[in-house]
Amino acid sequence: MTSSCRPKTIDDAAIIAATLEPPPKSLAVTHWSSRLLGKQLGLGNATVARAWRAYGVQPWRRETFKFSTDPELEGKVRDVVGLYLDPPRNAIVLCLDEKSQIQALNRTQPILPMRPGLPEKATHDYKRNGTATLFAALEVATGQITDRCYARHGKAEFLDFLKHVAKTYPRKQLHVVLDNYHTHKHDDINQWLAKHPRITLHFTPTSGSWMNLVEVFFGIITRQAIRRGSFENVSQLITAIRAFIDGYNQRCQPFIWTKPADQILDRATRQPTSETRH
Repeated sequence: MTSSCRPKTIDDAAIIAATLEPPPKSLAVTHWSSRLLGKQLGLGNATVARAWRAYGVQPWRRETFKFSTDPELEGKVRDVVGLYLDPPRNAIVLCLDEKSQIQALNRTQPILPMRPGLPEKATHDYKRNGTATLFAALEVATGQITDRCYARHGKAEFLDFLKHVAKTYPRKQLHVVLDNYHTHKHDDINQWLAKHPRITLHFTPTSGSWMNLVEVFFGIITRQAIRRGSFENVSQLITAIRAFIDGYNQRCQPFIWTKPADQILDRATRQPTSETRH
C-alpha cells in the first residue's frame, strides 16, 4: 500500500485551531459542524468530535452577556446588596416586580396524565384565551409573597399594588427593591411616595434585574404552576396563580444572598482580554 492511500492524520491541536477560525463564506454557515469541518480537513466527523470533547470546544453553543452601562452602577449594587446582607433594623426589605403578559393557554385536546414509563403528554397546539399581569412582592427575611393580578401593567396598576403592599405592612418602614421600568419612576409614583416617607425605593442597576430576588420566585411559579397549565380563560389563570401562592406561602423559605458587592462589581466592570473567546 502506498502512502497516498493511508488515512489522513492530523493532531487534535490542528483540529482545534481550524475550529476557532470561522468557516469560509462559500459555506454560508455561522459555525462549524463536525461533518463540515471533517470534510474540510479530510477527516471523519468522529475524529473531529473526539478532539472537541478532549478540548471542551462546543461550536454549536452560544452564551450571551451584557455589561451594564448604568452611570450609578456601583452605588446601586452596593445599595441593593447592603439591603440583603445587612438589612436595616426594625424595617422590612421587599423585592417587587411584575410578571407581565402571562398567557391563559388551553391545549386543543385534554392532557394525558403521566403513567409508569410514560411522561405527561400535551398537544403542541393551543388556544390563547387572554393575558394577565402578576405583581408580586417578596419579603426577603421570610420568602413570603404579597401578590395581586391585573389586566394591564401601567403606572396605575403599579401604584395600586404599592398601596396594597403598604396596607399589608402597616406602620412599618419598607425598603423596596425594584428595577428601572419607567412606570416605577413616574411622577404620580413619586408624589405618592412623598406622602408616605416610610416607603423607600431602591433600584437595581440597568441590565441588573437579576439582582431582584423576586425573579427567583417568578421562575418557580412559571415552572410549577403556569407553563404546564391549561386555562379556558383569564379567571382560571388568576385562580391558579393565587392558589399556588397561597400554598407557596405555607412552605416558603427565604432566598439567601451570599455574593458581596465587590465581587459583583469586579465581574461587571471586567473587560475582555482576548478576542478568541468562543
